[in-house]
Amino acid sequence: MHDGRDAAETLTAGLGRRRFLQAAAGVGAGAALTVGSAVPAAAAPATAGRGGGASFGGILQPGQGRIRGDHYLRSDVDDVLWGYVPSVHATAVARVRSGRTITIDSVSHEGILEDQGRDPVEWFGERGVRRREVLDDAVAIAGGYDRTPRDFDTDGPHVITGPVHVEGAEPGDVLKIETLDVVPRVPYGVISSRHGKGALALTAGGAPAGITLDEVMPPVATDGRDTGVPTEYGNVSVLAQIQGGKAVIGESRSRVSFPLRYFFGTMGVAFSENTGLTAPEANSIPPTLGGGNIDISRLGAGSTFYLPVRAPGALFYVGDPHMAMGDGEVALTAMEGSLRGTFRLSVCKPGSGDAPSVAYSYPFAETDDAWIPIGLSDPDGAVGGNGSDLDVAMRRAVVNALDFLEHDQGLDRAIAYAYLSAAADFAVSQVVDRTVGVHGLVRKADFRR
Repeated sequence: MHDGRDAAETLTAGLGRRRFLQAAAGVGAGAALTVGSAVPAAAAPATAGRGGGASFGGILQPGQGRIRGDHYLRSDVDDVLWGYVPSVHATAVARVRSGRTITIDSVSHEGILEDQGRDPVEWFGERGVRRREVLDDAVAIAGGYDRTPRDFDTDGPHVITGPVHVEGAEPGDVLKIETLDVVPRVPYGVISSRHGKGALALTAGGAPAGITLDEVMPPVATDGRDTGVPTEYGNVSVLAQIQGGKAVIGESRSRVSFPLRYFFGTMGVAFSENTGLTAPEANSIPPTLGGGNIDISRLGAGSTFYLPVRAPGALFYVGDPHMAMGDGEVALTAMEGSLRGTFRLSVCKPGSGDAPSVAYSYPFAETDDAWIPIGLSDPDGAVGGNGSDLDVAMRRAVVNALDFLEHDQGLDRAIAYAYLSAAADFAVSQVVDRTVGVHGLVRKADFRR
């Protein structure tokens, strides 16, 4: 049970000090001020399927439903960043002690973007979604976000919640992020394909290598970007619904269902040194050594993600909530839908043995069954064009796997190289985030001696 200090800490973290004081002032003598139902982290079970999808349990408006973490953070319009991630100079919107848990309500960008009209009530309503099924924080962000000017053609699409200051984290440490629980806030998501983006996108030079103009998606004839009006761009968004624990899109013979897999495409710590909120290297699209839009579908409930710390407090943030994604994310987006996640955030010091050695310089992940070495094509937040060579990402993933197996598992490097070739799997994480990614899957069972 939390004592009074913990309760106040939870409320302040969730509401922000200004809103906490406003709320407290409105509570009469003897009344109780409650934000969710914070429970000890040990009582928070992982979502069914260890990162898979469970049946929808009801609309989770801000502050409603069960709050599993020690702390609670909403996606309030005054606190989120839209299209950019926090820099090392960012002001935290919540604070937690190392080893404590926080529940975060994330908001999907799909349905609120400029090419969709920036009015989620109208956009989802035209697709049969009732007003009470549209999240209030999504409506507030779409209509009231003004922390930064929005430029649809330049800014990232993602709504970023945070940053969270983790006490004791210093540059040179690793932040260990355990995803304890992930649940959908709404019973639907959106899958979008946009002109000039995705695996089959038209480039400035015409059709990309390997395909013809007729094979570009969306089709070249529907490209309306020259209008300068996002709603006229001809982008394609498909509504996906959660039905019976699966995702469903299309109708009649075009109807198809597929498994749900809830996870956050974006989990990161502050990386950019720039002081501006809209610095190009802080754009929310490309992942970096600080994580960010890493888009690895195995990072759902039950996973652990390790990131090298560059700022005091680490400054953890999340966004880009996904309900399902195939490796590659070829059309541009996954099944994007708002999620509520609970995370345990722990500081790992150099030499402690609490984090894989690779994680002190590069993102690294694991699940109950596998270690996940990661490779990025251009992990330094490059501006003016990101390198997107999958060969580079693949080589880095292999090198990181080798370093881990040699230094943490004690394998001879040549034996480790042979093992990876014979037994490990390497998958394309995504090819749509400017900086592309590859991740490996190294089975833990192979090392139980």
